Amino acid sequence: MNTKFKSDRLNDPVIKYAGKNVVWLCQSQTAADAMAFLKKQNIADEIVYIYIVDDDERLVGVLPLRKLLNSDSKTRLSDIMLDRVVSIHSDATVLDACRKFLEHRFLALPIVNKQGKIEGVVDITLFTDEVSAFARKSEQDNVFQLIGIHLAHGRRLSLAKSFKDRFPWLMFNIVSGLICAFIAGRYELLISEITILAMFITIILAMAESVSMQSMTITLQALSAKKIYWKHFLKTLRMELFIASALGIGSGITVGLIAFIWKRQMMPTVVIAASICFAMISACLLGIIIPAAIRRFRIDPKVASGPIVLAVSDIVTLIFYFNLARLLIG
Repeated sequence: MNTKFKSDRLNDPVIKYAGKNVVWLCQSQTAADAMAFLKKQNIADEIVYIYIVDDDERLVGVLPLRKLLNSDSKTRLSDIMLDRVVSIHSDATVLDACRKFLEHRFLALPIVNKQGKIEGVVDITLFTDEVSAFARKSEQDNVFQLIGIHLAHGRRLSLAKSFKDRFPWLMFNIVSGLICAFIAGRYELLISEITILAMFITIILAMAESVSMQSMTITLQALSAKKIYWKHFLKTLRMELFIASALGIGSGITVGLIAFIWKRQMMPTVVIAASICFAMISACLLGIIIPAAIRRFRIDPKVASGPIVLAVSDIVTLIFYFNLARLLIG
């Protein structure tokens, strides 16, 4: 378990989550006494361990239920108990308990006070709940960081601080949008003469952005390891590039056929199909290169990569699209 992770309750006292329905018996009792006691109790929870105490009610051992069932009825509990009992102090935190569970792999831990008397028991579900919470928050953080947001900032920081942390990355989208508008404006005459070019701008950019985000996700996953094995890393990214090429060719042909059937214009159809193919391949390369480059500058690639990759992908795609159209159509 990553002990650096702080959930909402890891610093709570563990006694807050303790079950009070603890089964404990005196070490001087016999196995028959223990069985008779258990039959009389209205125990709602599953019994995993029976805790053994001395005459002063201090914890001295633990007895697994299976061992009790397999023992002779006249055997004293002190003879069959395990005297190496692991407990946790009542002023310990949930994080301390999770560490104990991870270290010893028990299904439950008794909680004792300063005198060594049992105050409750905490079971393994506390640990599994925290691990599940950690996994959910990690997934949320990864998703939000891809678009330039530290999810933890949204939870803890003030409005001004959150704005300061997030707005700089959004500026990439604003700047790229303005640049794309400027690029489109430079080809206003071409667009006005061949309106089909304008109709397919959205789908070309959308497909490029989708591939760039997919490739970036694969790259970030490869870069997240403590030690990067570059041979495996390059093999994975090479495969991603081949996949993007196949997707680009397939998507370009599909959209090109639709455009041709719709408008019956051959050269604009070729431009659209070729641009989709180029856009998806170039977007894949950007999704690979940009996170790796950002990591070299010791910046968190999860936060910075998303806005930058999308911005650059849009600009490169539009430049290629309109220049190819001007070259082939005039």
